[in-house]
Formats: sequence, structure tokens, C-alpha cells
Amino acid sequence: QVAEIERVGRLRRFLAPQLAQAIISAGDEKILENHRREIAALFCDLRGFTAFAETAEPEDIMTLLAEYHGAVGPLIRKHEGTLGRFTGDGMLVFFNDPLPCPDPAARAARLAIEMRDAIGGLVPAWTKRGHALGFGIGMAQGYATLGRIGFEDRFDYTAIGAVINLAARLCSDATDGQILTSGRLAAAVEDIAEMEDLGERTLRGMARPVAVRNLSRLKARAVTG
Repeated sequence: QVAEIERVGRLRRFLAPQLAQAIISAGDEKILENHRREIAALFCDLRGFTAFAETAEPEDIMTLLAEYHGAVGPLIRKHEGTLGRFTGDGMLVFFNDPLPCPDPAARAARLAIEMRDAIGGLVPAWTKRGHALGFGIGMAQGYATLGRIGFEDRFDYTAIGAVINLAARLCSDATDGQILTSGRLAAAVEDIAEMEDLGERTLRGMARPVAVRNLSRLKARAVTG
């Protein structure tokens, strides 16, 4: 029983609790071994965080990060996302792995909007404290290689591939409040989301221009449905 608790604890570091428990209940962690699968990837981080961190007191940085993580963490669990990368203000969340889901792009879109709204609720208080910060998101859909990286008793579960790079570049290009979305993911959610066509953009590190849309809100029936 102690061993099982430890295994669940390790899995919960990067999986929603219900997904971690499902893997343990199935008695098979082979699904965490390296493999290839189509996923919806979401990158997010705070605008202006680097400048803020250069001048703020360490205690202020830790307080702000605790508020930020406290706002978005429960949303990631709610939508059953997998936390693949976590570095200060930056996060990678993906859907459809390690357990498949029928609507990865829709889950990513709903999570992105709820994240944006949650951080938008924190910004006024941060501004009053003299912190000029915003929030941006990039999302893409495509195939990635997924699996555990690290060493015994200290591993992470993450995804690598062009789709991850694209989501990261879109995130870097997003201004405060924007949810920049690749054409493939946008096509998958056009029935539930309202989007603004931003045309093609040349993103840093990308050989070709990329068609980009800004996801603004969910359509009314998607909110109530």
C-alpha cells in the first residue's frame, strides 16, 4: 500500500489526480513509455515577468507566482490536462495523452479561456502593487513524441516535437490577453469558439509563415453545453 501511494504521488506531479489514479488502477505504467501521438498543446506565461523578476524582491516574486499558480493549477486539473513543463511563469499543458480523450482541442480552448479570465482577475491587484504584468497563450495541434525523462525517483513526463515548438512560438508572439492558435487547432474548435483571423506570421525559429488566429471567446452554446 505504501508503494502504491508513492506511485500515485509521482504520477500526480504531472497528471490530474483522476488520471493518475486511473493509471494506477489499471496496473500498467507502460503507457508512460516513449511513444508518438497527436495532441493539443498549450503554452502560457506572463507578459513582463522577466523585467519584473529583475527588479522585484524575491519574496514579492514568490508571492506573485503562488497567486498565479494557485489560479491556473485547479483549472488544469478541472480540464484533465497533463502538465508537461513547468518553469517559473511558463507552463506547457497538453491533452490526449497519456490517456486519450475525444476532444483535446476543445479542452485546450476551454482551458485557455478560463486561464485568461482567471489571470485577468489578478492583474488589477498586481497593478496596484506596481507590477506591470499580462498573460499570453499559444496553442497548436499535431503529433509529438511523449514519455518520461529524467532519472530514477526524479522524472517528468513531457512532449517534444514541432507542435510543441509552434505552441511556444505562438505564446511568445501573443500580447496580453491573446490566445494565439495554429490553423489546425483553430479548425478543430471553430464550431465552439469565436476567433479573429490574424493572417500569416513569421515566427522566430519557424522556416515558413504560419496562419494564426486569436481565440477570443466560446460561442454561447459551447459555454452552456
